[in-house]
Amino acid sequence: MSANDWYAHKSLGDGMYWIQERFYESENRANIWLLRGSHQDVVIDTGLGLKSLPDYITSKGLLGADPQRKNPLLAIATHAHFDHSGGLHQFQQVGVHSAEVEALVNGDNFETATWLSDREIVQAPFPGWRARHYKVHAVQPTHILQEGDVINLGDRQLTVLHMPGHSRGSICLHDGEHKLLFSGDVVYDGAMIDWLPYSRVSDYISSCERIVGLVDSEQVDQVLPGHYNTFGAKRLHRIATSYISRAGTCPAKFSTFAWRTLAGVALRASNPRSAC
Repeated sequence: MSANDWYAHKSLGDGMYWIQERFYESENRANIWLLRGSHQDVVIDTGLGLKSLPDYITSKGLLGADPQRKNPLLAIATHAHFDHSGGLHQFQQVGVHSAEVEALVNGDNFETATWLSDREIVQAPFPGWRARHYKVHAVQPTHILQEGDVINLGDRQLTVLHMPGHSRGSICLHDGEHKLLFSGDVVYDGAMIDWLPYSRVSDYISSCERIVGLVDSEQVDQVLPGHYNTFGAKRLHRIATSYISRAGTCPAKFSTFAWRTLAGVALRASNPRSAC
């Protein structure tokens, strides 16, 4: 199977593309976003990395005319989890928040929460491929991101917002001029996960309070999330406030504790070397 078979894309206009992995059928399938700029193009999240994402982008002409005039394509992970960071090693330039640099450098598949099954891959990328052999490759980030950093694409700027909770290095990327929020797994239109080994509910609540502030101050019109479909500011406000209201309740605390315990055991069993 070629990269052209593995991926599919949709143009959102204004130099933005939505890329997905066609044969990864799972709620964990992450959205991949490509933004073209006048001086710098950026990929936000990279999927599993089972086929070459750069080859697909190039072969489909998604970088436009004469991409050699620009800086090398920059791949940014909204966080280090496997479904978002698996393809980072395919790129010359890689960005991630400082809190998760070590996990990527060490190829720590415990912190990347690597958990993949054969049934989720409905067509094997290679003959004889099996999910049990899948691991996130170690990669050395070239761009270590912090709160407030600005990624300059030339005609577009993305501001890094550190939003821990789902993971300790989770970020959103905010295009203030166009009021776009690339939210990663900080918020999406589905059950928000706060029970993985490096999740922290108190941080998640603070991040959601910050999200509410962005909406109340009319800084976001559209959300391009890490999973599922895009949505608007009203839905973003509802999702964030709903999490805040339920996260501190006793049933939610018990559920989080139980899921965290199970997830930790399962991830250590499937990634024993990374868990040491």
